[in-house]
Amino acid sequence: MIQLQQLHKTYRAGPREVVALAGVDLSVARGEVFGIIGHSGAGKSTLIRLLNRLEEPDRGSLHIDGVDVLALRDAELRAFRQRVGMIFQHFNLLSSKTVAENVAFPLRIAGWTSASEVQQRVQELLALVGLADQADKYPSQLSGGQKQRVGIARALANRPTLLLCDEATSALDPQTTQSILQLLLDINQRMGLTIVLITHEMDVIRSICDRVAVLDGGRVVESGPVTQVFLHPQHPTTQRFVQEAEHLDENAQLDALAHVPGHIVRLTFVGEATYGAALSEVVRAHGLGFNLLGGRIERIKHTPCGQLTLALQGEAAQVQAAMEALRAQGTTVEVIR
Repeated sequence: MIQLQQLHKTYRAGPREVVALAGVDLSVARGEVFGIIGHSGAGKSTLIRLLNRLEEPDRGSLHIDGVDVLALRDAELRAFRQRVGMIFQHFNLLSSKTVAENVAFPLRIAGWTSASEVQQRVQELLALVGLADQADKYPSQLSGGQKQRVGIARALANRPTLLLCDEATSALDPQTTQSILQLLLDINQRMGLTIVLITHEMDVIRSICDRVAVLDGGRVVESGPVTQVFLHPQHPTTQRFVQEAEHLDENAQLDALAHVPGHIVRLTFVGEATYGAALSEVVRAHGLGFNLLGGRIERIKHTPCGQLTLALQGEAAQVQAAMEALRAQGTTVEVIR
């Protein structure tokens, strides 16, 4: 659906140059929810605005749905933008217009002239986002979550094939954030809509994304399926995001385990194996004891997964054989100490 190659963008402020993107390569599959995460200044807002050419790159290539986006001019670019919906962090609603008028606005711009067709489309969209009874209210009368639902309805007005979300939940409380993420996931599954979202929150990525790219200093430092990136972060930036999301301090954990006897390992289970009995079967078969030092079981989007930190007690050869047996069953085994 989306293919970016070597996208560069530099901003100039007088004599000073600020590199926002330094050769970004990315691909997004049709129908997936793709997350882009990074700290402030990483370049993620610039990247998402390049996708519909609200920003112009200095160089590189960008193809969306088979279209060379950077080659589009005037009328072609306007037509392309109608196929790309965008949701903003601060809603960007027109305060002088009602909810229904806000949703109808992009339809009017696109040339819809039939009042009955516009009304029918607006009703469909407000029902989709759960605001069918709010059509005549003004933005000032809505909660933050309701405002964002209006923003989502407006972004879907012209039946886009791609939906861009620019920090769409960062202005919302945690409970409202989850309801908006669930709405986006429902839209993705019901319509087959490709969604690209940027965020600085790993919980957002974990909740609805299929794959993720981690930006740091204008570069993609890590990317892949969310389960892989979240459970086995490789780059220090990714590791910090995961530790922040899990409220972990890896160094403090290692210090706390310094006095614990045995071979300390971390086991990762993905899918139905999360609920299986592989650990108990293997340690019993190899005559090992163990102490459970920490663990978690959760879901990443729809996939169950779990991680356990253990101190295995036994002879080195027994421990090694047990680890190999676990790996043979599909468990990822990391030796901590």
